[in-house]
Amino acid sequence: MAKTLTWGLLSTARINRRLIPAIRSARGHRLRAVASRELEHAKNYAREWSIPIPYGSYEQLLSDPEIDIIYNPLPNNLHMEWCVRAAETGKHVLCEKPLALSLQEVDTIIAAANEHQVVIAEAFMYRSLECTLKLQELLKAGVIGEVRHINSVYTVQLGRPDNFRWRPENGGGSLWDLGCYPVSYARLIMGGNPVEVYGVADNTHLGVDRAFTCLLAYANGTTARFFTGFELPYSSRLEIQGTLGTIIFDSPVIPEKTRPPVLVKDGRVEKISTPLPRELYMGEVEDMGRAVLKQAEQRLRLQESREINQVLVALYESAKMGAPIRL
Repeated sequence: MAKTLTWGLLSTARINRRLIPAIRSARGHRLRAVASRELEHAKNYAREWSIPIPYGSYEQLLSDPEIDIIYNPLPNNLHMEWCVRAAETGKHVLCEKPLALSLQEVDTIIAAANEHQVVIAEAFMYRSLECTLKLQELLKAGVIGEVRHINSVYTVQLGRPDNFRWRPENGGGSLWDLGCYPVSYARLIMGGNPVEVYGVADNTHLGVDRAFTCLLAYANGTTARFFTGFELPYSSRLEIQGTLGTIIFDSPVIPEKTRPPVLVKDGRVEKISTPLPRELYMGEVEDMGRAVLKQAEQRLRLQESREINQVLVALYESAKMGAPIRL
């Protein structure tokens, strides 16, 4: 890249520890600043991670004329507001998933990106991984024939009761936090949205789903089923069953956690060899840079993020009604 793109971190969220080394490892990118609502906290964090400039407010970060890209890992209910405010200052934004908590919020983000001519992208980092690109290649080549069913699970033990993911006012819930991955993965595989969804939520006394079971039905008869939850040990698995074989990913979102994907076909199990990057999130950073510099289209466009959001919203509505929802 001819231009070095400068990043600022909007808060000191835990996920930053993944982005910081990725930004520093990606050619043509540098990390300039971090913002917190408390200056002392920002200073301590900047010192810990060797970040040049700490800011004591998010507004100060957005006002820095040298920053090109904002990373937004704020709680879910703040994504829309700060994506829009960043866009209004001419900043591009990489926003943690889920991009927003309603179609109206997504549309507001899309309008801001268009009006201010900036790139806003939802941070599904798995979309940039070699294993994901290899999966798309295999499916396009028809290695497992026609996809007929997708089965997925994604669970973690969330632990801390003060985590914002337990709070309804922050947009908490296992479907928003974890379920967005299998929903987006199914869309990647199928190339579009289901025609009908059915969701069953296991809610806490506050109304936040600690577990969620989903069924998606597509126009061609293909189905997808997945389970997410906050109270079970880490498990992440994706099975894509086709008329000629099955592809199995253990931990497709964070492939460094377990063994590589395999192809099961004609009674044989074949390892799908894909290299892992030195920094797992570096591809996401590089993709963002190419989009900002107009060297490539966004890997995940905002319209696709809108369609993913549409499915998530419908699943919550289905669970509330106790009935399937047609899209």
